[in-house]
Amino acid sequence: MQFKHLLSFILLITTLSAHAQSFFFGADNSYVNQMEDCGVVYKEQGQFKDVYQIFADHNCNLVRLRLWHTPAWCDTLNAGKRYSDYQDVRKSILRAKAAGMNVLLDFHLSDTWADPGRQLVPSAWLGVVNNLPLLKDSLYNYVSKTLLDLNSEGLMPEMVQIGNETNRGILLSPAVDAAGWSLDWNRNSQLFKRAIQAVRDVENTTGKSIKVALHIAGPTDAGWLMEGFWNNGVTDFDIIGLSYYWAWHKPTDIDDTGNIIAELRQDYPGKEVMIFETGYLWTNQWNDNANNIITAGHPNYAPASPANQRKWLVDLTQEVINRGGKGVIYWEPAWQSSPCWTPWGQGSHQEHATFFDFQNNLLTNGGLDFMSHPYANLVATQTPESLVRLQVWPDSGQRNLSIQLEGLATNKPSRILLLNSNGGPVAWKVFESMQNGQYQLPIPSLPSGVYYVSIQQEGDFKAVKKVFLGK
Repeated sequence: MQFKHLLSFILLITTLSAHAQSFFFGADNSYVNQMEDCGVVYKEQGQFKDVYQIFADHNCNLVRLRLWHTPAWCDTLNAGKRYSDYQDVRKSILRAKAAGMNVLLDFHLSDTWADPGRQLVPSAWLGVVNNLPLLKDSLYNYVSKTLLDLNSEGLMPEMVQIGNETNRGILLSPAVDAAGWSLDWNRNSQLFKRAIQAVRDVENTTGKSIKVALHIAGPTDAGWLMEGFWNNGVTDFDIIGLSYYWAWHKPTDIDDTGNIIAELRQDYPGKEVMIFETGYLWTNQWNDNANNIITAGHPNYAPASPANQRKWLVDLTQEVINRGGKGVIYWEPAWQSSPCWTPWGQGSHQEHATFFDFQNNLLTNGGLDFMSHPYANLVATQTPESLVRLQVWPDSGQRNLSIQLEGLATNKPSRILLLNSNGGPVAWKVFESMQNGQYQLPIPSLPSGVYYVSIQQEGDFKAVKKVFLGK
């Protein structure tokens, strides 16, 4: 989009740069559960450590997670275990909240990868893909049920995005998707509005606030696509999310991206702008038989190294902050090499651009450090408001859990739940009322491993804490 009024644009930049703001530092951890099942063990300074805790300890306050409708194609890979379906996402949200981080749920609205080149309708909806009223109902019911089910377990995400990199729309039939570029705004806008209405109705039902995002790939495509959304009545959203990778969006550089963010904020007052996906390589080498997907580095951040990965992310983030953006999310910073397969090869297509070396050890002076850099015009980061302070420890005989609560503001009927690593309850205790203080939960006979303690009041999530049980 061309700049409309240079003077007003300069004034906007000056205003945005003069006020400190809170900010989201995010990581897309969608592959983590699969990596751990495939034998990856994450380390920091040579010591084994939960990867969610690694990110939280380095100032990460937002986890992005993709959700596929029915990823049946996973059944032919890696012992047939599915990932990025509802159960996998549920487990990941539990882990994120246990580490004190917000969640952005990425509805791909497909059974597989959705991006500018592919937006296939879920197979479950193939029968109604050309019946717009029925397709809208299917979409509404799916979004609504997913969020209400998560909320029933205290796992409501703070943000959702309707579709993933939706430059060419959503929920296309196989024939339309294969025919090449097309964008039917009448159909597209009706689908987006119906999905957003589902989120708003869930907000009204639950009393929870959920930010709704639109997601566009490539900063230079944001202007005309946002005009299309807006002019076709898709206006009830909170965030404009952008994918920006130098490797695929060059010659658009960091300054260009900042200009676009500032213009979007000017053209759509009250809407936040974030980088939903970015990535930068730390090496040109590889560690498996899967092709690396990021193949180019910016000449000003060469050669590829952990330090230059960090520098590129710091410079990008400072520009986003200066132009009034609200966050930067790194795509798949923990997708390590493993014996497992993707549809395109054995291993990872991203191990050269994660935040870990080829031994799964956190890179020294690498990309993750961008989250804790002392940025100008930044005063604080946002954390989930619902979390209270929760401490958990088992007694010496592993017969009881002691649970200490602080910051619990109300005295209501409550439950303490002990959950296994998949989020399934294995023990619980109901209280007519609960407030700050110490509580006991008997521990049943359980195998050694990671568990989670969750506090819920009248179905409302209050806190969750990870605990290791085992002798």
